[in-house]
Amino acid sequence: MDNLSTADTVDGAIETRGIEPVPDHERHGRVRELFPTWVAANISVLLLTMGAALVVFNQLNFWQVLIVAACAAAISFGMVGVISVSGKWGGAPGATLSRATFGVRGNLFPGAILWIARFGWETINAVTGAYAVLTVLDLLFGIKSNTALIVVTLFLFVACTFLVSGMGRKALNVCNTWSTYLFGIFSVLVLGYLIVHIHWSEVFSKHAGTTAMMIAGVGTIAAGGISWVPTGPDFARYLPHATSGKKIAGVTVSGAGLVMVPMVLMGAVMAVASPGLAQASDPVSFLGDLLPTWLAVPYLLTAIVGMLLINSLSMYSAGFTAQTMGVKLPRAMAVSINAVISLVGGLMLMLVAKSFLGSFITFLILLAVSFSAWIGVYAVDMFRRRTRAVRYDAAALMDTTRTSRYWYKGGYCWQAMVSWVLALALGLAFTKCDWFAGPFSSTPIGKYGLAWAATIVISAAIMAVLPAPRENTSGTAEVSADAKAEQAESTEQPVTV
Repeated sequence: MDNLSTADTVDGAIETRGIEPVPDHERHGRVRELFPTWVAANISVLLLTMGAALVVFNQLNFWQVLIVAACAAAISFGMVGVISVSGKWGGAPGATLSRATFGVRGNLFPGAILWIARFGWETINAVTGAYAVLTVLDLLFGIKSNTALIVVTLFLFVACTFLVSGMGRKALNVCNTWSTYLFGIFSVLVLGYLIVHIHWSEVFSKHAGTTAMMIAGVGTIAAGGISWVPTGPDFARYLPHATSGKKIAGVTVSGAGLVMVPMVLMGAVMAVASPGLAQASDPVSFLGDLLPTWLAVPYLLTAIVGMLLINSLSMYSAGFTAQTMGVKLPRAMAVSINAVISLVGGLMLMLVAKSFLGSFITFLILLAVSFSAWIGVYAVDMFRRRTRAVRYDAAALMDTTRTSRYWYKGGYCWQAMVSWVLALALGLAFTKCDWFAGPFSSTPIGKYGLAWAATIVISAAIMAVLPAPRENTSGTAEVSADAKAEQAESTEQPVTV
């Protein structure tokens, strides 16, 4: 009877489980459930705008855009798939598993960076969703955008995102599956319309751009996928231990690629008909000009649902990050912090910022670098754990006292911290964007937009050459009477630095 009750709680509409590892008897997930998750994570009209930017700004032709989109999907979500394997190893969110890599206290620092970056991504998606709603209102009822309507629209979009993300994994899986079907149907209709009405001679007569611009384009498109890498384990933690890691990676890449490649290509084709698309004041209204109302409205409505789900997935994982950092709230309540920040940031972007696309591209560049430093360190730690009988100690992941297996020295794994700090600093030094230019941004790495790739390589290389960290397997290191009392009182008490 107890097991049945537990199962009902886990499989119900509202997920109550937080950052604690999922017990083996509750792991009933299937790999195919990841497919609609990663399809839904890419249902965004921003991919259309980014595809247009590859034509307008990078001066690429159709075939180059195809190569860029395919490479970006394979590289970014290939990393998501590989890192997701650690989720089925440890049964915990990426933010929790990261304690084993950086140490109980050390994990707070990269976690804070990832959490802040997540705010920005959720804000961008919330703004795009709000713009889509405003465009639909204009197309259907002729209601023009104004300050009051912007505030109301953005508030409603963020509120809906909060409600859906708070429901948990099972509810998200159901929503993702249906949105995949609907968006797929209308995307095919849009593609068919473009095939009939676009002047294809103009599309295929465009001259090829430079290799440097192709490489830079891969980084720009891949940045969105890279931002999902640390949260990949969150959606694989309910998979049984026997699940194939290759299948996890394959389903992740195929699900994301199914949406990314066609969307980016459609944006590139649309840019031929409307070169001003990539420079529009908002990333959505151009659809009302390029498509007939009978097609633009339902397509935008399904895209709105898709963007709502993207933000819900992001907030779902952000709640875990908040709990890991010591926010003493249930996951659903922790998500509310992100919702408030998304609302405030979205209002600034819609009412104050002069260029949405410029702000978005700059954000993507910084986002990729900030996440890449974590990826390199975590990947090396995963590689070292692959042959262990017990890859992650569930009890130790939840133990934030000095007795924890992952306490290392003073709560920090110095090898991981050194690798992460140096890689992040060097990665920013290679970065160039509207807000600043690093001292090495004029090098080929900077010119080709490869700061994110260099950051991954640097962090992984440093982590690999440093001595392998030694975990506290004895359970006696640095134990004091106070620490024992603290552990007895709570094995999940927040750590203050």
